[in-house]
Amino acid sequence: MCRENVWLALEIGNSRLHWALFRDEMLDLTWDTEYLPESVINQLAKYQTLNELILATCPSPPSPSSPSSPPSPPSPPLFLASVVPTQTAIWQIYPNIHVITLDQIPLKGMYPTLGIDRALALWGAGQTWGFPILVIDAGTAITFTCADANRCLIGGAILPGLGLQLATLNQKTEQLPFVEPQNLASLPPRFALNTSEAIQSGIIYTLLAGIKDFIEAWWRLFPHSKIAIKGGDRTLLVNYLQSLHPEIAAHLIVESNLIFWGIQKINQSDC
Repeated sequence: MCRENVWLALEIGNSRLHWALFRDEMLDLTWDTEYLPESVINQLAKYQTLNELILATCPSPPSPSSPSSPPSPPSPPLFLASVVPTQTAIWQIYPNIHVITLDQIPLKGMYPTLGIDRALALWGAGQTWGFPILVIDAGTAITFTCADANRCLIGGAILPGLGLQLATLNQKTEQLPFVEPQNLASLPPRFALNTSEAIQSGIIYTLLAGIKDFIEAWWRLFPHSKIAIKGGDRTLLVNYLQSLHPEIAAHLIVESNLIFWGIQKINQSDC
């Protein structure tokens, strides 16, 4: 699975597709899209330039950092990591695809149902900042995944993410309103005087207390070790922690591309 000059990485998450363009070992461009229909995936393999492929998946992409680089051949290598089996199956029609599996990740002690996204993020973080390390993914689900100095998986935890908790309260009750995640830029009052802020308070403060507890438990095992955080709600949660627990927030490495770095490390090691 050796890298080529220009190659793509694709993380299929629970909600969206996350893309990265690499030129050798350099991460050149990232973007996100909704899931693509099979007809569009089939068409991607037929585009003659990399720009055509990027425009097909992202109508308004930012400019790559290396615009003068020569175009890639059709169907550049696509390294895929997916947590959605139905989507994985659809992407098999792409002709130059490499599906990354757990057995390609050199972590010790992994169990068969460990999510490939968690394993790759942990490997990418550990290879970048060193082991032991704890990775927090603040996405649709919030996950904690950690490994020791011997690159052995210690374990982790999974809980519903911020948006999922807000949606569930609305969907599973008769009268509780849906609180828009975009309305959560600042911490709500802890003891609220209306239903919307009471929902915000209950979810946000218990979520932050849980994150703080996991981090402190980790540091009791491995004092001063690194902690990295990724995921769509990473900035929001880090801002909350800076307000409530600045001593913890100051030690967090905020990096959205951990899975892509994990893929790059796997690709690099096979060359």
